[in-house]
Amino acid sequence: MDLRKLKALIDLVEKSGIAELEVTEGEERVRISRVAANGATMLVQAPMPTLSMPMAAPVAAAEAVTRAPEVPAAPEGHTVKSPMVGTFYRASTPGGKAFVEVGQSVNEGDTLCIIEAMKLLNEIESDKGGVVKAVLVENGQPVEFGEPLFIIG
Repeated sequence: MDLRKLKALIDLVEKSGIAELEVTEGEERVRISRVAANGATMLVQAPMPTLSMPMAAPVAAAEAVTRAPEVPAAPEGHTVKSPMVGTFYRASTPGGKAFVEVGQSVNEGDTLCIIEAMKLLNEIESDKGGVVKAVLVENGQPVEFGEPLFIIG
């Protein structure tokens, strides 16, 4: 997706006041979200790069889109990676309690998630003890072999 389309989508979200816009074009997908916190921010998500920019400065937003996207620094710690290709699930049942949450302490061998592959549910266990600093994958999202799933510190 070219930068002019991204700029037009950002302007559309800014002017319309909608909270979120997701556009799929072929294999490319872009999600633009507006989040009001201490200062309003806009998040643009493409397949890998993520941009975060202030809403109050549309000129700064346009400049940020034209520059190379800056990927936010991931929390430091041990990265638990997917041992297989499949679908990532945080809980054992739909709507169930997640195996782990950010800030929770885990021990080596504790179940972190389930990856469904070829109709088999595979429990993914922590290979290190510590505190879960980040969950890097959305529930129900497909994952690839070696894709980072969690950060444990």
